[in-house]
Amino acid sequence: MAVVLQVDFSMPAEMLGEALSKSAVGLAESINQEPGFISKIWTENLETKEAGGIYLFTDRDSAERYWQMHKQRIASFGVTQANCKIFDINLPLTLITHGQVS
Repeated sequence: MAVVLQVDFSMPAEMLGEALSKSAVGLAESINQEPGFISKIWTENLETKEAGGIYLFTDRDSAERYWQMHKQRIASFGVTQANCKIFDINLPLTLITHGQVS
């Protein structure tokens, strides 16, 4: 069953918005190659200087493996504290509200 991986962390405002859109193209392309990856919604908040994403993976193991790799990658970008949560999906309700899970 597909799962959601939610990640967020602090990031300087000058690295968000257009700067992130330009600098993270290679990263975005590489995420598509991750085992079990389905999709990602990129999140950012200029006011609170936060960035992250909502990822959809085919299974919990894939999400957990990705998180272990990704927290090391973002640490190399200078991120010292990141939050991560993995959620199961309530498929019947998600389908009612037009959620895309595949």
